[in-house]
Amino acid sequence: MKFSRTFVSAALTAALCTASCTALAAPDAATATATTAAAPAFDLDADVNRALKTFGVPGMAIAIVKDGKVVAAKGYGVRKLGEPAPVDANTLFEVASNSKAFTAAALAMLVDEGRIAWDDPVTKHLPGFQMYDAYVTGAMTVRDLLTHRSGLGLGAGDLLWWPTTSFSTDEIISRLRYIKPATSFRNSYAYDNLLYIAAGKIIAEKDGKPWGDAIRDRILTPLGMDGTTTSVAAMLASADHAAPHSKVDDKPVVVRPIPVPNAVGAVGINTSAADVARWMNLLLNDGKAPDGKQLIGAKQLAEMWTQQTPMRIREPKPALAATKPNFSAYGLGFSLRDYKGRKIAMHGGALVGFYSTVLMVPDEKLGIAILTNAENGPAMAALYWRILDQYLKVPATDWITLYAEQEAASHKEELERLRKEHTARAARSSPSLPLASYDGAYEDPWYGKVTIAAEGGKRVMRFARTPDLTGELEHFQHDTFIVRWKERSFNADAYVTFALNPDGSIERMKMAPISTETDFSYDFRDLTFTPSPK
Repeated sequence: MKFSRTFVSAALTAALCTASCTALAAPDAATATATTAAAPAFDLDADVNRALKTFGVPGMAIAIVKDGKVVAAKGYGVRKLGEPAPVDANTLFEVASNSKAFTAAALAMLVDEGRIAWDDPVTKHLPGFQMYDAYVTGAMTVRDLLTHRSGLGLGAGDLLWWPTTSFSTDEIISRLRYIKPATSFRNSYAYDNLLYIAAGKIIAEKDGKPWGDAIRDRILTPLGMDGTTTSVAAMLASADHAAPHSKVDDKPVVVRPIPVPNAVGAVGINTSAADVARWMNLLLNDGKAPDGKQLIGAKQLAEMWTQQTPMRIREPKPALAATKPNFSAYGLGFSLRDYKGRKIAMHGGALVGFYSTVLMVPDEKLGIAILTNAENGPAMAALYWRILDQYLKVPATDWITLYAEQEAASHKEELERLRKEHTARAARSSPSLPLASYDGAYEDPWYGKVTIAAEGGKRVMRFARTPDLTGELEHFQHDTFIVRWKERSFNADAYVTFALNPDGSIERMKMAPISTETDFSYDFRDLTFTPSPK
């Protein structure tokens, strides 16, 4: 999934997971200068509690490591709105795409063992692997699985695993062959999840056990990350875990956890501040565990933090100009950039109700992890820049105020865009066909089947392999409808547009998200449905 429904610095957008965040209006220069001048003295507890209140985040865990020491591993706020249990150092959070680094690390271990090479063809280890293009199938390497340069579009195929689907991991990998590329192979960066699922499958095949068991044996147990789980089910069985929260009608509410066991190579880890501190110290200590054992060879760790795919640098709004990097790239399981002359390796993660960031400054032996039980990128960005400025000894900036202003401006801008779009529609237009003529089954080459049928006086769309993607259709204009999902926390209502043949029969159906704040993993734009043969 993408990193945020709200704003994260544009230069970090694609690297942080999972995103295509909305561009924001910035406060004027005078406001920005005044905000910077008024920055209070650094106080971690005060800063985090202020961020929780400012951004409406129920709970957060922070881990900071420096020079091999755990400076902080603390919890703030509550695990679940309406209940008093506090977040502590051992509270578990889903960290979503921060799992990708664990997959990359396990593959690095297999490289160290001589069992794979980064530039081996994927088909050497997964003989049935197949992309849309035959050349790409043969040329794609293990390295390519991790570097977001396959030619697939942003988040392509994510509806095979998100929200919870009935596809198996093997089915997801097999359906890659039906997803058309958006660009040529190795041409440009576009974040994807499906190829990390394939990478996780290689680990499972080589170790002869499920991905989660391999990660536990290779990384979690040697590091003493005993609380960390590799499934949502195991997390929920723990007495100390956070509940997910999303905004519905702009108010934070507790929502259901959404397990995605078929996508573990991309999003499988659930961890705590105490455990993620151990993970960061491993990486910052050249791959050595506390007992001195070399878990990841220093050469392969360096490869993980070496530029593999260049990423476009976007111009931030003036208020956030200091966050603009001089270089931006993706490595293996990490995005890479610079800040104040230091190289940074970082990643973000997002699943419904949980956002996270893991950030390291290798030359400073500094690591920062922020785990939250809410969907708010600005809260984390404001805090990690604040903490970085403190440890890098640069002048303080009131990032919390700046990001709050940016978030409010962005959301206001999007609401106004949606209002204008609604007002400009041809409200008096009618569908070309009687409503019953749109009923039936439709099929997409890679996803499969959806149905539209009359239910209780409404027309209801159902994605056959995704129970939560069920919603009512309402007419928008001409032959375009809006599907409003019954699960309102998704923030993913979509346009549904029908094209007709000359004889008036339906030729195809396309979909597109209504809001720019919709997570890119709802990749409706990549679907092309045609009526199923009767």
